[in-house]
Amino acid sequence: MSNFQLYNNKGQTLTERSLELPPYSKIEGIDAPKGYIASQPLTDAVNVALALGQPLLLTGEPGTGKTQLASSIAHQLGLPLLKFYTKTTSTAKDLFYRYDSLRHFHDAQLKDKKEVDTNEYIELNALGQAIVNSADMRSVVLIDEIDKAPRDFPNDVLYELENMAFKIRETGMQYATREANRPIVIITSNSEKNLPDAFLRRCIFYHIPFPATALLKQIVNSRVALKEDFRNDMLDAAIEHFEDLRAKKLRKKPATAELLSWIHVLNTLNIRPNSDIPAEINQLKMTYTILAKNQDDLEVMRGD
Repeated sequence: MSNFQLYNNKGQTLTERSLELPPYSKIEGIDAPKGYIASQPLTDAVNVALALGQPLLLTGEPGTGKTQLASSIAHQLGLPLLKFYTKTTSTAKDLFYRYDSLRHFHDAQLKDKKEVDTNEYIELNALGQAIVNSADMRSVVLIDEIDKAPRDFPNDVLYELENMAFKIRETGMQYATREANRPIVIITSNSEKNLPDAFLRRCIFYHIPFPATALLKQIVNSRVALKEDFRNDMLDAAIEHFEDLRAKKLRKKPATAELLSWIHVLNTLNIRPNSDIPAEINQLKMTYTILAKNQDDLEVMRGD
Protein backbone atom coordinates (compact mmCIF):
# COMPACT_ATOMS: atom_id res chain seq x y z
CA MET A 1 0.00 0.00 0.00
CA SER A 2 2.84 2.47 0.80
CA ASN A 3 3.96 2.83 -2.84
CA PHE A 4 0.35 3.43 -3.87
CA GLN A 5 -0.04 6.40 -1.50
CA LEU A 6 1.28 9.08 -3.85
CA TYR A 7 -1.03 11.62 -2.27
CA ASN A 8 -1.19 11.67 1.52
CA ASN A 9 -2.75 13.77 4.25
CA LYS A 10 0.50 14.97 5.83
CA GLY A 11 1.48 17.70 3.38
CA GLN A 12 4.72 16.00 2.40
CA THR A 13 6.04 16.27 -1.14
CA LEU A 14 6.99 13.23 -3.20
CA THR A 15 10.64 14.34 -3.02
CA GLU A 16 10.53 14.38 0.78
CA ARG A 17 9.16 10.84 0.70
CA SER A 18 11.69 9.68 -1.93
CA LEU A 19 8.92 8.92 -4.43
CA GLU A 20 8.33 9.90 -8.05
CA LEU A 21 5.03 10.49 -9.81
CA PRO A 22 4.80 7.78 -12.48
CA PRO A 23 3.29 8.60 -15.88
CA TYR A 24 -0.35 7.67 -16.27
CA SER A 25 -0.93 4.38 -18.02
CA LYS A 26 -4.33 2.97 -18.88
CA ILE A 27 -5.23 -0.36 -17.32
CA GLU A 28 -4.39 -2.85 -20.02
CA GLY A 29 -6.98 -5.39 -21.05
CA ILE A 30 -10.10 -4.04 -19.37
CA ASP A 31 -11.42 -2.35 -22.53
CA ALA A 32 -9.65 -4.52 -25.12
CA PRO A 33 -12.18 -5.93 -27.64
CA LYS A 34 -10.22 -9.18 -27.82
CA GLY A 35 -11.08 -9.93 -24.19
CA TYR A 36 -14.83 -9.34 -24.50
CA ILE A 37 -16.84 -12.34 -23.29
CA ALA A 38 -20.35 -12.68 -24.73
CA SER A 39 -22.86 -15.19 -23.41
CA GLN A 40 -24.26 -17.71 -25.87
CA PRO A 41 -27.70 -16.02 -26.04
CA LEU A 42 -26.03 -12.67 -26.80
CA THR A 43 -23.85 -14.34 -29.44
CA ASP A 44 -26.99 -15.82 -31.00
CA ALA A 45 -28.69 -12.40 -31.05
CA VAL A 46 -25.68 -10.89 -32.86
CA ASN A 47 -25.77 -13.62 -35.49
CA VAL A 48 -29.53 -13.22 -36.02
CA ALA A 49 -29.03 -9.48 -36.59
CA LEU A 50 -26.20 -10.21 -39.04
CA ALA A 51 -28.32 -12.73 -40.93
CA LEU A 52 -31.30 -10.38 -41.26
CA GLY A 53 -29.34 -7.19 -41.78
CA GLN A 54 -31.29 -5.46 -39.01
CA PRO A 55 -29.97 -3.25 -36.20
CA LEU A 56 -29.31 -4.98 -32.88
CA LEU A 57 -30.90 -3.05 -30.00
CA LEU A 58 -29.28 -3.78 -26.63
CA THR A 59 -30.59 -2.93 -23.18
CA GLY A 60 -29.19 -3.73 -19.75
CA GLU A 61 -27.66 -2.12 -16.70
CA PRO A 62 -25.01 0.52 -17.40
CA GLY A 63 -21.62 -1.15 -17.33
CA THR A 64 -22.73 -4.59 -18.54
CA GLY A 65 -20.87 -4.35 -21.85
CA LYS A 66 -23.46 -3.02 -24.30
CA THR A 67 -21.15 -0.45 -25.84
CA GLN A 68 -18.12 -2.72 -25.84
CA LEU A 69 -19.98 -5.37 -27.82
CA ALA A 70 -19.73 -3.17 -30.92
CA SER A 71 -15.94 -3.06 -30.53
CA SER A 72 -15.86 -6.83 -30.15
CA ILE A 73 -17.91 -7.36 -33.32
CA ALA A 74 -15.71 -4.98 -35.30
CA HIS A 75 -12.59 -6.70 -33.96
CA GLN A 76 -13.74 -10.23 -34.78
CA LEU A 77 -15.07 -9.36 -38.25
CA GLY A 78 -12.09 -7.15 -39.13
CA LEU A 79 -14.25 -4.09 -39.83
CA PRO A 80 -13.89 -0.41 -38.90
CA LEU A 81 -16.04 0.85 -36.03
CA LEU A 82 -17.85 4.18 -36.38
CA LYS A 83 -19.44 5.65 -33.25
CA PHE A 84 -22.31 8.04 -32.68
CA TYR A 85 -22.85 9.18 -29.09
CA THR A 86 -26.43 10.35 -28.74
CA LYS A 87 -27.09 13.65 -26.95
CA THR A 88 -30.23 15.29 -25.64
CA THR A 89 -29.99 17.71 -28.58
CA SER A 90 -29.39 15.09 -31.30
CA THR A 91 -31.55 15.14 -34.42
CA ALA A 92 -31.98 12.48 -37.07
CA LYS A 93 -29.74 14.47 -39.41
CA ASP A 94 -26.89 14.34 -36.88
CA LEU A 95 -26.67 10.58 -37.27
CA PHE A 96 -25.68 11.06 -40.92
CA TYR A 97 -23.94 14.41 -41.29
CA ARG A 98 -23.22 17.80 -39.79
CA TYR A 99 -23.58 21.06 -41.70
CA ASP A 100 -21.46 23.96 -40.43
CA SER A 101 -23.83 26.75 -41.42
CA LEU A 102 -22.06 29.39 -39.34
CA ARG A 103 -18.69 28.89 -41.04
CA HIS A 104 -20.42 28.70 -44.41
CA PHE A 105 -22.16 32.03 -43.79
CA HIS A 106 -18.93 33.63 -42.59
CA ASP A 107 -16.93 32.50 -45.63
CA ALA A 108 -19.70 33.59 -47.98
CA GLN A 109 -19.30 37.16 -46.72
CA LEU A 110 -15.64 37.32 -47.68
CA LYS A 111 -15.18 39.61 -50.64
CA ASP A 112 -12.40 37.54 -52.17
CA LYS A 113 -14.47 34.36 -52.17
CA LYS A 114 -17.25 34.78 -54.71
CA GLU A 115 -18.36 31.16 -54.86
CA VAL A 116 -18.47 28.82 -51.89
CA ASP A 117 -18.82 25.06 -52.31
CA THR A 118 -21.42 23.87 -49.79
CA ASN A 119 -19.80 20.44 -49.73
CA GLU A 120 -16.83 21.94 -47.89
CA TYR A 121 -19.07 22.52 -44.88
CA ILE A 122 -20.56 19.03 -44.71
CA GLU A 123 -19.00 16.54 -42.28
CA LEU A 124 -20.23 12.96 -42.39
CA ASN A 125 -21.14 11.33 -39.10
CA ALA A 126 -21.15 7.62 -38.20
CA LEU A 127 -24.05 6.13 -40.17
CA GLY A 128 -23.65 8.56 -43.05
CA GLN A 129 -19.95 7.68 -43.31
CA ALA A 130 -20.77 3.96 -43.22
CA ILE A 131 -23.32 4.31 -46.03
CA VAL A 132 -20.90 6.29 -48.20
CA ASN A 133 -18.08 3.84 -47.42
CA SER A 134 -20.28 0.90 -48.41
CA ALA A 135 -19.26 1.48 -52.03
CA ASP A 136 -15.94 -0.12 -51.07
CA MET A 137 -16.23 -1.66 -47.60
CA ARG A 138 -18.48 -2.70 -44.74
CA SER A 139 -18.55 -0.98 -41.33
CA VAL A 140 -19.87 -1.50 -37.82
CA VAL A 141 -21.86 1.47 -36.52
CA LEU A 142 -22.51 2.08 -32.82
CA ILE A 143 -25.45 4.33 -31.91
CA ASP A 144 -24.89 4.71 -28.19
CA GLU A 145 -27.63 5.47 -25.64
CA ILE A 146 -30.39 6.27 -28.11
CA ASP A 147 -32.81 6.88 -25.24
CA LYS A 148 -30.94 10.13 -24.51
CA ALA A 149 -32.21 11.61 -27.78
CA PRO A 150 -35.38 13.70 -28.09
CA ARG A 151 -38.66 11.81 -28.35
CA ASP A 152 -38.97 12.07 -32.14
CA PHE A 153 -35.44 10.89 -32.92
CA PRO A 154 -36.17 7.11 -33.28
CA ASN A 155 -39.19 7.72 -35.53
CA ASP A 156 -37.26 10.22 -37.65
CA VAL A 157 -34.65 7.61 -38.64
CA LEU A 158 -37.03 4.74 -39.49
CA TYR A 159 -36.69 5.06 -43.27
CA GLU A 160 -32.94 5.57 -43.18
CA LEU A 161 -32.31 2.59 -40.87
CA GLU A 162 -34.46 0.28 -42.95
CA ASN A 163 -33.19 1.40 -46.36
CA MET A 164 -29.71 2.53 -45.36
CA ALA A 165 -30.06 5.68 -47.43
CA PHE A 166 -30.04 9.39 -46.67
CA LYS A 167 -30.12 12.79 -48.35
CA ILE A 168 -28.04 15.87 -47.59
CA ARG A 169 -30.66 18.57 -47.71
CA GLU A 170 -28.19 21.44 -48.19
CA THR A 171 -26.68 19.98 -51.37
CA GLY A 172 -29.45 17.70 -52.63
CA MET A 173 -27.03 14.75 -52.76
CA GLN A 174 -28.49 11.33 -52.00
CA TYR A 175 -26.59 8.27 -50.85
CA ALA A 176 -27.67 4.66 -50.60
CA THR A 177 -25.78 1.67 -49.29
CA ARG A 178 -24.39 -1.05 -51.46
CA GLU A 179 -26.31 -4.04 -50.11
CA ALA A 180 -23.30 -6.36 -50.12
CA ASN A 181 -21.63 -3.94 -47.70
CA ARG A 182 -24.69 -3.12 -45.60
CA PRO A 183 -23.53 -1.52 -42.31
CA ILE A 184 -23.85 -3.56 -39.12
CA VAL A 185 -25.71 -1.33 -36.66
CA ILE A 186 -25.55 -1.77 -32.87
CA ILE A 187 -27.87 0.44 -30.81
CA THR A 188 -27.70 0.69 -27.02
CA SER A 189 -30.33 1.91 -24.59
CA ASN A 190 -30.40 2.28 -20.82
CA SER A 191 -34.21 1.99 -20.90
CA GLU A 192 -34.62 5.51 -19.54
CA LYS A 193 -37.57 6.03 -21.88
CA ASN A 194 -39.78 3.82 -24.02
CA LEU A 195 -38.88 3.57 -27.69
CA PRO A 196 -41.62 3.69 -30.37
CA ASP A 197 -43.13 0.38 -31.52
CA ALA A 198 -42.39 1.20 -35.16
CA PHE A 199 -38.72 1.57 -34.28
CA LEU A 200 -38.63 -1.62 -32.21
CA ARG A 201 -40.15 -3.62 -35.10
CA ARG A 202 -37.13 -2.79 -37.22
CA CYS A 203 -34.62 -4.04 -34.63
CA ILE A 204 -33.43 -7.32 -33.20
CA PHE A 205 -33.79 -6.91 -29.43
CA TYR A 206 -31.66 -8.38 -26.66
CA HIS A 207 -31.46 -7.52 -22.97
CA ILE A 208 -28.07 -8.22 -21.41
CA PRO A 209 -28.71 -9.59 -17.91
CA PHE A 210 -26.17 -9.20 -15.16
CA PRO A 211 -23.70 -12.09 -15.54
CA ALA A 212 -23.93 -15.16 -13.31
CA THR A 213 -21.00 -16.06 -11.05
CA ALA A 214 -19.27 -18.40 -13.49
CA LEU A 215 -19.45 -15.86 -16.32
CA LEU A 216 -18.22 -13.07 -14.01
CA LYS A 217 -15.15 -15.15 -13.19
CA GLN A 218 -14.55 -15.80 -16.88
CA ILE A 219 -14.86 -12.09 -17.67
CA VAL A 220 -12.40 -11.12 -14.92
CA ASN A 221 -9.85 -13.71 -16.02
CA SER A 222 -10.19 -12.50 -19.61
CA ARG A 223 -9.80 -8.80 -18.88
CA VAL A 224 -7.63 -8.35 -15.78
CA ALA A 225 -3.99 -9.46 -15.59
CA LEU A 226 -4.19 -11.18 -12.22
CA LYS A 227 -1.26 -12.28 -10.12
CA GLU A 228 -1.07 -16.04 -9.75
CA ASP A 229 -1.66 -16.01 -6.00
CA PHE A 230 -4.68 -13.69 -6.34
CA ARG A 231 -6.23 -15.84 -9.07
CA ASN A 232 -5.76 -19.01 -7.03
CA ASP A 233 -6.58 -17.79 -3.54
CA MET A 234 -8.71 -14.64 -3.68
CA LEU A 235 -10.64 -14.32 -6.95
CA ASP A 236 -13.57 -16.50 -5.86
CA ALA A 237 -13.78 -14.66 -2.56
CA ALA A 238 -13.67 -11.28 -4.32
CA ILE A 239 -16.52 -12.19 -6.67
CA GLU A 240 -18.57 -13.60 -3.79
CA HIS A 241 -17.98 -10.42 -1.79
CA PHE A 242 -18.97 -8.31 -4.81
CA GLU A 243 -22.21 -10.27 -5.23
CA ASP A 244 -22.97 -9.82 -1.52
CA LEU A 245 -22.58 -6.07 -1.94
CA ARG A 246 -24.87 -6.06 -4.99
CA ALA A 247 -27.49 -7.94 -2.94
CA LYS A 248 -27.74 -5.02 -0.50
CA LYS A 249 -30.41 -2.35 -0.88
CA LEU A 250 -28.52 0.05 -3.12
CA ARG A 251 -29.77 2.92 -5.26
CA LYS A 252 -27.32 1.96 -8.01
CA LYS A 253 -25.84 -1.51 -8.01
CA PRO A 254 -22.24 -1.77 -9.24
CA ALA A 255 -21.95 -3.39 -12.66
CA THR A 256 -19.33 -5.43 -14.47
CA ALA A 257 -17.27 -2.35 -15.35
CA GLU A 258 -16.94 -1.44 -11.66
CA LEU A 259 -16.12 -5.05 -10.77
CA LEU A 260 -13.19 -5.11 -13.20
CA SER A 261 -11.72 -1.88 -11.82
CA TRP A 262 -12.25 -3.08 -8.25
CA ILE A 263 -10.58 -6.45 -8.87
CA HIS A 264 -7.66 -4.64 -10.54
CA VAL A 265 -7.11 -2.53 -7.41
CA LEU A 266 -7.41 -5.51 -5.04
CA ASN A 267 -4.94 -7.42 -7.19
CA THR A 268 -2.51 -4.48 -7.46
CA LEU A 269 -2.56 -3.56 -3.77
CA ASN A 270 -2.68 -7.14 -2.45
CA ILE A 271 -5.92 -6.50 -0.56
CA ARG A 272 -7.57 -9.68 0.62
CA PRO A 273 -11.39 -9.64 0.25
CA ASN A 274 -11.79 -12.47 2.79
CA SER A 275 -9.58 -11.15 5.58
CA ASP A 276 -10.81 -10.91 9.19
CA ILE A 277 -7.96 -8.61 10.27
CA PRO A 278 -9.42 -5.15 11.19
CA ALA A 279 -6.69 -3.17 9.39
CA GLU A 280 -7.17 -5.20 6.20
CA ILE A 281 -10.96 -4.91 6.46
CA ASN A 282 -10.55 -1.13 6.59
CA GLN A 283 -8.35 -1.27 3.47
CA LEU A 284 -11.05 -3.26 1.72
CA LYS A 285 -13.74 -0.77 2.71
CA MET A 286 -11.56 2.00 1.27
CA THR A 287 -11.95 0.40 -2.16
CA TYR A 288 -15.76 0.58 -2.02
CA THR A 289 -15.44 4.07 -3.51
CA ILE A 290 -14.92 2.25 -6.81
CA LEU A 291 -18.22 0.40 -6.48
CA ALA A 292 -20.51 3.01 -4.91
CA LYS A 293 -21.73 5.99 -6.95
CA ASN A 294 -23.45 7.93 -4.17
CA GLN A 295 -22.96 8.51 -0.45
CA ASP A 296 -25.97 6.47 0.65
CA ASP A 297 -24.75 3.37 -1.18
CA LEU A 298 -21.23 3.84 0.17
CA GLU A 299 -22.56 3.89 3.73
CA VAL A 300 -24.70 0.81 3.08
CA MET A 301 -21.69 -1.07 1.68
CA ARG A 302 -19.44 -0.09 4.57
CA GLY A 303 -22.10 -1.00 7.11
CA ASP A 304 -20.86 -0.95 10.70
